[in-house]
Amino acid sequence: MIRIDKNESPYRALTEDEIAKIAIDTQFNQYAENEYQDLQKSYAAFNNLDPELVSFANGSDEWIQKSVVVLGKGPILTFDPDFVMYQVYAEQFGREIVKLPSNEDHTFDYEKVYKKIEELKPSIFIFSQPNNPYGTLHPADFIEKAAEMMKEVGGYFVLDEAYGEFVEETAQYPTGDHVIRFRTLSKVYGLAGLRIGVATSTRKTMELLDSIAHPYPLNTFSLNVAVHLLNQPERLEEFIELNRELSKQLHSVFKEEVGDIIPMLESHTNFLFTYGDDAMDLGNYIVENGFLPRMYPEDESPALKKAVRYSIAKENQLEEIRKIIQKWRDEKWQSRKNG
Repeated sequence: MIRIDKNESPYRALTEDEIAKIAIDTQFNQYAENEYQDLQKSYAAFNNLDPELVSFANGSDEWIQKSVVVLGKGPILTFDPDFVMYQVYAEQFGREIVKLPSNEDHTFDYEKVYKKIEELKPSIFIFSQPNNPYGTLHPADFIEKAAEMMKEVGGYFVLDEAYGEFVEETAQYPTGDHVIRFRTLSKVYGLAGLRIGVATSTRKTMELLDSIAHPYPLNTFSLNVAVHLLNQPERLEEFIELNRELSKQLHSVFKEEVGDIIPMLESHTNFLFTYGDDAMDLGNYIVENGFLPRMYPEDESPALKKAVRYSIAKENQLEEIRKIIQKWRDEKWQSRKNG
């Protein structure tokens, strides 16, 4: 079974020879010394950031958990659907979490968001940008206004940008002590298994988040692999572009083959969200033919009951999926339509 359910890169960013050399050169019998600082400098240089305002943890998940611990005691606000770990970590620490449901057409009512911020005065408003699992972008005017409102109520505005590198439009994001941005090396960088999550904000807020940091937040091998990759910016840009092209190929396959019969959302990520009875039927057919997309049979969100989400795969695998879709359309959908 080929997994296309976890939004990973289908390729490793480094060769086997490079990985082997890094492993041999990594002194994992010793504690890390300057490797963490090396990663701060390399990541900041590649992303035009201040290295002193960038910190790393065991995936974005750890940053979400730390936010729940140190960013106030009041309610947490998010969207529904959104990344499930917001709720998981809120429940771990007994924090109230309020979820704003999407409309039937999978959009969000931002006027209701503004009213909820005024009414609830949350300590944290956290959400993914682009949205996971929809893949859609929240508009810039909403981002600006919501951030300002969170400042007025004394809360933190947390943008979870796990798929931010797939957004080709240049965006201006709000700044301030109350604004925190999370990113990850798990998606477009192809390092999901190494668990490297990134947080950036102002010095004051990073000191707060880092106040509960571990002495060695990442293992030395992960640090060395990431630095090796980031120190080759031209090569890394090519790898990022490869993942973006795979995303475009994924979308083309579905739009060209079933775009007229299966509803799907415009995505700015490395996955595609489809929904409806036909989407479920096709999803099950694709599973029968050796690929495993993401379905949500146990999810509480009504928006996900009849949804199937597909992650990118290798070029030849995406073309294999195209043939499977064509076969489904010829056999199942056409026969059901005729029936």
